[in-house]
Amino acid sequence: MNIQETIIKAFKNSGKPMRTGEVVEKTGLEKKDVEKAIKKMKEEGLLHSPKRCFVDIKR
Repeated sequence: MNIQETIIKAFKNSGKPMRTGEVVEKTGLEKKDVEKAIKKMKEEGLLHSPKRCFVDIKR
């Protein structure tokens, strides 16, 4: 499973918007890797920011 799939799985399991730190805790990935992946996923339209400092998958 790649980083993006791991992050999406964490959001689906959570069912709510999360901060980057929460994603790191749930996935066990390095913070810098999560931040980089989230930025790329937002650019690709897979994730969005419903409110400041929080990220969620587009459903």
